[in-house]
This record gives sequence, C-alpha cells and structure tokens, in this order.
Amino acid sequence: EQVPLSSVTSIIDGLKKLYLQKLKPLEVAYRFNDFVSPLLTNSDFDAKPMVMLLGQYSTGKTTFIKHLLKSSYPGAHIGPEPTTDRFVVVMSGPDERSIPGNTVAVQADMPYSGLTTFGTAFLSKFECSQMPHPLLEHITFVDSPGVLSGEKQRIHRSYDFTGVTSWFAAKCDLILLLFDPHKLDVSDEFKRVISSLRGHDDKIRVVLNKADQVDTQQLMRVYGALMWSLGKVLNTPEVMRVYIGSFNDKPVSENAVGPLGKELFEKEQSDLLSDLKDIPKKACDRRINEFVKRARAAKIHAYIISHLKKEMPSMMGKAKAQQRLIDNLADEFGKVQREFHLPPGDFPNVEQFKEVLSGYNIDKFEKLKPKMIQAVDDMLGYDIPDLLKNFRNPYD
Repeated sequence: EQVPLSSVTSIIDGLKKLYLQKLKPLEVAYRFNDFVSPLLTNSDFDAKPMVMLLGQYSTGKTTFIKHLLKSSYPGAHIGPEPTTDRFVVVMSGPDERSIPGNTVAVQADMPYSGLTTFGTAFLSKFECSQMPHPLLEHITFVDSPGVLSGEKQRIHRSYDFTGVTSWFAAKCDLILLLFDPHKLDVSDEFKRVISSLRGHDDKIRVVLNKADQVDTQQLMRVYGALMWSLGKVLNTPEVMRVYIGSFNDKPVSENAVGPLGKELFEKEQSDLLSDLKDIPKKACDRRINEFVKRARAAKIHAYIISHLKKEMPSMMGKAKAQQRLIDNLADEFGKVQREFHLPPGDFPNVEQFKEVLSGYNIDKFEKLKPKMIQAVDDMLGYDIPDLLKNFRNPYD
C-alpha cells in the first residue's frame, strides 16, 4: 500500500519541531546527551525503519539478509567460522558500494552520527553497504558480528560491543535473535547483549534457523531447549515468539524434516516475512513511541541531575559531598522517585550512571527549571495527541 507521504512527513516534521522547541533545550540543559543518548538530528527522524540481526557466529545472519534480498550485498562474507567481524548497515543507494564507518558517521544525511561516541576503534569495525533494491527502499538491515562464547571477546573487543548493540536497539524497529540447532547455549556475551535490549522487548523476535539440519524428533527437543535457555535470559512473563525455519536459498532438505517439516517451515517463514512487511506500516507509531519514551527519560534525568545539584553544599566540603552522593546514588534515586512520584522502572541503571557521573563536577549542574519541565509535559499531554489527531496514522 502506498502511503500519502504528506501525512508521514507531517507527523515526522511535527516531531522534529517539538523536539527542537521543547525537548532539546531540556536535554541540553541537563546533559542528557552525555549520560543517556546523543542529541537527535534531522536524519534520525527521517531514517528508514531498521532491522537488526543478532546471534552467535554462523547462525546464518548474513545468509538471512541475502535470503530476503535474493542477492548478495557488497562486503558480505559467509562461512562456518566467525566471518562478519563488523557491524554492516545494508541500505538502499544509487549503486553498489561499501562505505567505511568513519565516513558514514560524519555524513549528516545518515542517522549514524551518534556512533562517534564509541570511538575510532568501533568505527573501523563499522561499514555501510549500499545497493539499489526495492526492499531496501523500505527497510534497512543491520548485520552484526557473531557473538562469540567465552571470555575472549569481552577482553579483546576493542570497543563496547554491548553499548553499540543497545544504541542500535533503540533505533531499530525489529530485532531478530538468530539461533541454530547446534548452538543453543547462550554465551556470556550474548546474555549481556540480550539484557542490554531491556525495554525493547516488543521488538524482539527469535528465529531458530537451519532447522532442516535436524529431524522432527530432534527439532522438538531443540525447540524445547531453546525456550528453556531463553527463559533464563529474557525475564519476561510472556513466551517469546520463535520462528522455526531454514532461511537460506537452498530448498528445504526434505529427507531431514519429513513431510511435516516442509509445511511448517513454509508457514513460519511466511509469518516472519509478513512481520517484516508490517514494519514500515508500524514505523510511524514506533517513532512516536520512541520519542515519548525519550521525553520521559529526559524528564527523569532532569529531576535526577537537579536533585544532585540541590544536595550540594553552597560553600565548603564540595568534594566530600560529591563523593557521598555518588556512593549513595541508589538512595538519591529513591528520594527523587518519591518526591516526584515517578515509576521506579523508568530510572537509569545505577552503576552506569555512577560511571558517567564520576567524570563530572556536580556543582556545575543546573538547578531544576520548572518551566522547561512544564514545556515537555505540555508536549506529551497536548502537542503529540493533537499531532496524531490531525494526521491520523498515515498508513491506515
């Protein structure tokens, strides 16, 4: 279905204006960009919906993208060993080419400038792969390096892998976790990656790939074991949706799966594809959803920062007071939560916040500016609902 672009752009333009007028001043005043997430730019609003693939090595992430595109993309490497050693963004472009990460991060028309915070070590492991393709006009894919098992990667990755995945997770519209029947263990790094997706549970889909490599009886066991190991990692009361299939270009191998398998795989594959096709339709809602989430986080951040500032003495003993506040940060969060009646689940991770906070002089922070907070409240209470009323969902 073609969407009247005027209405999509109008909602997105509305959000851009609101961001600049009401939310950005609050983020800048309380340094939200240093603590939580870089400031948004125009390209963040205009970006196409993104789908990120995560999984241990050789679970078929790159093959999955090739399967959807029905062709290879520039810079794709496939093999049984850990081959993709970098984050590759596969997006539409006028001709086939591969752009190195440092170049991508400085291009104003691409939504990846926020990645510069992860440093050159990361940017050298990041690239953008462009090619003309009808599917890529609607969706951008993010192929990630295979998650390794054991200690090695935590010490030897030269950048914050978990930080990068959670940055992408916030921007993505769908996150596919790929497993293969021979690699069901969730390694330490994968566990950390999955727990960094907290708050994006609605975007996660699990794919049991290469399922035609085992017979039906084994498949049932594998499926049960996968559900069991996911239950330990994803602390959600609901059951995750797991798609079973063999996402590659070869026909399903029938001798392994029997007659049941082929039909099952085809149904599952078409379910997953229709899930993917829904993405552009839901992208607009999700933009607004992410925007509102961000506004709430920025408000809570402002309360925390101004509260810390208020607790500082006006004259003597500033260094001591700062250390005391940092040491008892959890209690300070509790005070803020009670004072402003905020939900505890919306507060940032105490340890991460401590880490960033120790690099700052709390005394230099801003006091609470009720007018700024009021502006964001008005935006959430009136402006965004009005925006939606005027331009109902463009995709309906």
